[in-house]
Amino acid sequence: MTYRESIDWLFNTQLFGIKLGLDGPRRLLKEYLAFPAHGVKVIHIAGTNGKGSTCAMIDAIARAGGHRCGLFTSPHLVDFRERIRVSGVEIPEDACAAMLTELRAICESLDPHPTFFEITVALAMRWFRERECEVIVLETGMGGRLDATTAVPADVCGITPIAMDHTQWLGSTLREIAREKAGIFVEGKPAFSSPQEPEAQRVLEMEANEVRAPLGFVAGPLRGYPIKLPGEHQAWNAALAVECVHAAGLRVNYETLFHGLSTVTWPGRFEVIDHPGGPLVLDGAHNPHGAAQLVRTWQARFGERKAVLLFSAVAAKDIPGIAAPLGGIASEVHVVALDSPRAVPTAELAGAFVETEVVSHETVPQALAAVLERGGPVLIAGSLFLIGEVKAQLAEVPHRPSGQ
Repeated sequence: MTYRESIDWLFNTQLFGIKLGLDGPRRLLKEYLAFPAHGVKVIHIAGTNGKGSTCAMIDAIARAGGHRCGLFTSPHLVDFRERIRVSGVEIPEDACAAMLTELRAICESLDPHPTFFEITVALAMRWFRERECEVIVLETGMGGRLDATTAVPADVCGITPIAMDHTQWLGSTLREIAREKAGIFVEGKPAFSSPQEPEAQRVLEMEANEVRAPLGFVAGPLRGYPIKLPGEHQAWNAALAVECVHAAGLRVNYETLFHGLSTVTWPGRFEVIDHPGGPLVLDGAHNPHGAAQLVRTWQARFGERKAVLLFSAVAAKDIPGIAAPLGGIASEVHVVALDSPRAVPTAELAGAFVETEVVSHETVPQALAAVLERGGPVLIAGSLFLIGEVKAQLAEVPHRPSGQ
């Protein structure tokens, strides 16, 4: 298959839906010889908010220390290949196409057919093996206990802040969600966590105790290093990243940490773009906890200045809970329904903002043009799918989101 044909096939596998469980991904990893080679260090990160940022920091620190590092994250913003990087470089199109062609032949012989996410994990792991990565950093897709990434044996596990999200899959209480996140713990392997709400911390402690995984909690934010990612919460994510790096036994010193943290990038998380009309901020805050963090970061950067807000979200999210803090920093709100089966109608999006003027738009290009005309600062938030479509519009490149 060509690259485009292979991506078409892969995206069509989303018809098989989401299947939580480890038997399928383990079988596919085994069939495709995609488990890590002996001696490769695997760092696995779960949590509700900050997973991607923490993984990006670990990757940046590892590379600054001279390690060949494979980084797996999800979802992508614009291009599928963003999910799979070695030494900061996305998997090439020709390699991606060739490997997906091999995977297609394997998948056709398996029943049930592997899912989009299971295939993506297997693709990443085989690429990391072929590129002889010394370190692999894995971000969970959703939850942890039954996430396909948990089929990969980890040497160190990390948990970022836990909050209410994906309740239709992970449970309706913080305790239930925390139990799913703690499912990545591995017997005898070190685990670390960001500070948690008391009920979540208790669950993590019980689950770690059951599998005899030594668990530590980050005591404070990392100080003394320039962290390129903005926001006080990133100093806490950095502290977790450093704990995981040390536990994995990677080469770390002051210069390594300084270089890694001062150069780390993570698009779509308070990403500031210079624009002639004023600064444009992209942040994929898609739950109330993330929205509250975004507001604090905004106020630290812009003070009392209000934002022209472009907002959208997908179904099954706590839209009023996201809108409440964002509305407090918005001078006006523009809403648009995403081009997705999970799109939320503009009337429902607008109804979540009770004290702010709201303008509805039919398409993302129309909405983007409208907010840019208003002048900055402009804030685009509420969904990573919205961030991806906006980034594609700004770069004038094709955009193909996925639901997994």
